[in-house]
Amino acid sequence: MPSPIETDAVIIGAGPVGLFQVFELGLLEIKAHVIDALPIIGGQCMELYPDKPIYDIPALPVCTGKELTDNLLKQIEPFDAQFHLGQEVSMVTQRADSRFDIHTSANQHFISKTVFIAAGVGAFQPRLVPLDGIDRFDGTQVFYRVKDPEQFIGKNMVICGGGDSALDWALYFADKVKQLTLIHRRDDIKAAPNSVAKMRELCDAGKIQLRIGQLAGFESKDDRLSELLVTGIDGTMSSVPCDVMLAFFGLSPKLGPIADWGLEIDRKQITVDTEKFQTSTPGIFAVGDINVYPGKKKLILSGFHEAALAAFAAAAYLSPEKTIQLQYTTTSTKLHKVLGVGNTE
Repeated sequence: MPSPIETDAVIIGAGPVGLFQVFELGLLEIKAHVIDALPIIGGQCMELYPDKPIYDIPALPVCTGKELTDNLLKQIEPFDAQFHLGQEVSMVTQRADSRFDIHTSANQHFISKTVFIAAGVGAFQPRLVPLDGIDRFDGTQVFYRVKDPEQFIGKNMVICGGGDSALDWALYFADKVKQLTLIHRRDDIKAAPNSVAKMRELCDAGKIQLRIGQLAGFESKDDRLSELLVTGIDGTMSSVPCDVMLAFFGLSPKLGPIADWGLEIDRKQITVDTEKFQTSTPGIFAVGDINVYPGKKKLILSGFHEAALAAFAAAAYLSPEKTIQLQYTTTSTKLHKVLGVGNTE
């Protein structure tokens, strides 16, 4: 086991609110480590709508999820936050010295004075293939994410789904596999228009086989997945050879281990006060869509406000003997120095 990482703050969630929490803590000279179950920074914005427009971010008439993430990352550069991706926080417990032990699914151990839960609506988990028994091929022939594209070269590949992820990988693998079959429940495919157009061209060229219908079953041979059964929109059953399957049925939010951390929870959301955005456990704060309070609105801009108040509350919690002064980035030479801007002499 690696040695524990000791820090003043751990932020659970690397979405927009988690990233802005880094910024607000950084202004108060509180360093943070950020943990996220997803393999990328940006949370729901990057996983679900990286290219779709967002219209309600203050001072930005329109931006995509990726642009918002990129801008937030640029904004927090001065604070050198450390990111730990692709791992879920499995346990949070309080120590005798009031600090918190945080353990992850990657066997990392943090000891932190404060914890900020910015987990959106929870950890996103892929929606599973709806066929009884097919889960025994998970990780060997059935995959919900692509980590090593090389392992699929030359195989009979089936991709299920009609969104951007399904189309992006279909276009990528079209010339790299033995046969590629794209299965979607209807012909109305919701991916980016240029991706749909390219997919249609590859279908016409025989590079992609498009099957419209529902998965109905599977066949195995020598304890290996060998075929998928598909029911067409006309009710007829057909089979598709399958060495590997990529399934993109979307993501489902799960509260997951958070439910077992002893926090007060109301309908799968963490209750907080509206002064500090502190949970029922002092030193643990919850910001963004994961929390609930009277009048709560699930908006990114609301999460930004919550992150600011939580940061000031954390500063007071960490240093109760100090008076935490409100300073403005426009005029404070101290904040200019922290941000590395202007004349810091």
